[in-house]
Amino acid sequence: MIVSAPRRVTGWTWTLTGTRGFLRPQFSRRYLSGATTHSEPASSKRRPQFHDYFVTHLPSSSLHPDPRGPSSPFHKLPRSSSIPHVGDNASSSPAYQPLVDREMTVVRIPLRSAKHHFGAVTARGTRPANEDTYQAGVIDIPAFAKRPPASLTINRIKRSVSSTEPRESRAADTANGDPQVFYFGIFDGHGGSECSTFLQDHLHEYIQNSAAEFEVKSSLCKLQQQVGNGPTAVDSPNSSALPVMQEANRQRIGDLEKNLVQNWRRLVGGYFKRFKPSHFAYHDSDVPLEDSQIQGHVTIEEVLEYAFLRIDLDFVKAQAAKRDDDLVLAEKPLNEDEILYSPSLTRTPKIGGRSRFKGGSTGSVAMISTPTSTPFWHPTGSSSLIVAHVGDTRVLLCSTIDGQAIPLTSNHHPSSPIEAGRLRRYAATFVTDSFGEERMSGLANTRAFGDVQSKRIGVSAEPELCRVEMGPAEFSFMVLVSDGISGTLQDQEIVDIVKEARTPEQGARDVVSFATEVTKEGDNATCLVVRLGGWERRLEGGVGSLGTKESRDWRREDATDPRRSRR
Repeated sequence: MIVSAPRRVTGWTWTLTGTRGFLRPQFSRRYLSGATTHSEPASSKRRPQFHDYFVTHLPSSSLHPDPRGPSSPFHKLPRSSSIPHVGDNASSSPAYQPLVDREMTVVRIPLRSAKHHFGAVTARGTRPANEDTYQAGVIDIPAFAKRPPASLTINRIKRSVSSTEPRESRAADTANGDPQVFYFGIFDGHGGSECSTFLQDHLHEYIQNSAAEFEVKSSLCKLQQQVGNGPTAVDSPNSSALPVMQEANRQRIGDLEKNLVQNWRRLVGGYFKRFKPSHFAYHDSDVPLEDSQIQGHVTIEEVLEYAFLRIDLDFVKAQAAKRDDDLVLAEKPLNEDEILYSPSLTRTPKIGGRSRFKGGSTGSVAMISTPTSTPFWHPTGSSSLIVAHVGDTRVLLCSTIDGQAIPLTSNHHPSSPIEAGRLRRYAATFVTDSFGEERMSGLANTRAFGDVQSKRIGVSAEPELCRVEMGPAEFSFMVLVSDGISGTLQDQEIVDIVKEARTPEQGARDVVSFATEVTKEGDNATCLVVRLGGWERRLEGGVGSLGTKESRDWRREDATDPRRSRR
């Protein structure tokens, strides 16, 4: 929540009007506030907020960074020489005082309308319903980015103060002084849309509430411990070498994690009887933690794992609590071999109707945090990316240097050696379907939300976690796709299609259009494209988009050939 003091404005001003969030010029002499304010009692506890918009200062040269200038039809917002806002923490320093402009306007820009920064397109295909969902916005959690070196920060301040050139604009900070944390999620439902819709509406709330319950502090605090000795999220050349530790209430975290694991063991059993989440730092006994790096600190990876397991438990409880009076939605009644849940044990969220439903969802979440107010899409800005993944949705980065697609997720299928080893002692058998794909209990994914009938054999929502420290313009864009696209197109084909688009929104549309054109299977297809600092250089690395152009052209011609063999 951002609060600005009222200010008097004369002449033309840009304000947000209407329910669709379009910007409309209005002539006004009233007192205008730079942002939305909420009149809440000082004693009331602030509830975490999620917004499908980001907050910035107008005029903003980075909002629509089109190189053709203000005369371009793609430049939607006015430009001027306004000086950028630098945040509450910086404004207290004398060196920052020349940078503060009291006459700046703070506006809310809906992400789904900012086509130069974000694009999302979904298609039903030939399926009777679209079970894919997605979410994008700003999440209310403390920053988790690595704090930049003090020398770099001081040099940037000196250059900004002494420079006579127009200064670049900055995104607005949150109420606690941290830069905004962006959240992007894609969810691929199966067997119904109840689970994917529930994740779309509530997963961000579980992440926010988990961070609040853990009492996580910002990673940008001066006294904050930056790097710990815990395990890395993923052994990848793009992952940070060590996790960033953030101050938190370690005692409360241990109690919450222990209670969550006990609930899984007691209500589900089976696989979860010896369940130990990889990023949980609690001990089964009451022996205090000895590692000084862990005492009083937590990683954002631990917060995400707790939130994923918590929302999955609540959804499974809601599934099992439904009445088994609809034989269409429930193939068979639940029994002790599937789940040990008793509806009277705890309160369950309101999901679906009265009758029991089957199905679940896979999903991937990407969160971006910046160490300064420079937005993550600016060419000079660095940022930290965290990806939490369950199932076979896919997250890709495009390298600015060589143009290669960099996958940040892996498919959680029975054919994966890691997944097969994890589940072999619990799953009775792995069967192969008519397409040659291995399945477990009728499912193609070994990790998923929901799927209550398969929980006891290990189909869990333990997220695969990956952290990437993104340098200035190191990556051109990020893509999130459902398996309706990743099952049809190769990673490099997806990236090369986006390279040829003028905006992320057009890139997402082109990917979905091509995937539905070259396949007859007609699965739900969803694509999200997020602009990063190297967007303007997306065609410079390697051979640009030419690497897969020949194969894509052949596939398009083959799809339109009436003599094409049916798969």
